[in-house]
Amino acid sequence: MGKLIGYARVSTRQQDADRQVSDLLAAGVRRDDIYTDHGVSGSRASRPAFDKAVTALEDGDTLVITTLDRLGRSTQNMLAFAEALRGRGAGLRVLNLGGGDVDTATPMGSMVFTVMAALAQMELEIKRERITDSVAKRRAAGKDLGGRRQTFTDSQIRNALRLVESGEPATQVARDLGMSRATLYRRIRELPQATTV
Repeated sequence: MGKLIGYARVSTRQQDADRQVSDLLAAGVRRDDIYTDHGVSGSRASRPAFDKAVTALEDGDTLVITTLDRLGRSTQNMLAFAEALRGRGAGLRVLNLGGGDVDTATPMGSMVFTVMAALAQMELEIKRERITDSVAKRRAAGKDLGGRRQTFTDSQIRNALRLVESGEPATQVARDLGMSRATLYRRIRELPQATTV
């Protein structure tokens, strides 16, 4: 019986992988055999902890992931990866795939994995299509596309200037307003009859 190697990934540094790690531990993966990428997108070809997890796999071992999207985004890449593992004598186990635990070492598990990988890619493509369509409709209607920085009134900038002049660090005042220190200084210079900091 081979070893279980676990892999967890979160896309941003603000997220934590605690839930994935707990699920991997519950599935029988030893803590020392869990590799975690923080702040790494699933669309990236190179993921440092993922690469280490794959390197750690030996004949008879199984790579365990919690959900299919931890593996990647493209059906073609996921299927090629599963096939490459099979060629090395290693298996792939997805804990939460289609409501259950799927092991690609079995014929049924392999078939379910293939279908779910295709569905995952289709879902991603539909999501992209909806976003593109929404942006095009909003643009055509002359509506705000969002994502623009908040505009601040001269009064707000004067209040920020008072805070800086009273000893508050300019970096912190700018951060509290949601802008960079350079932008804060520029806005202060642009104030009518403002004294610069």
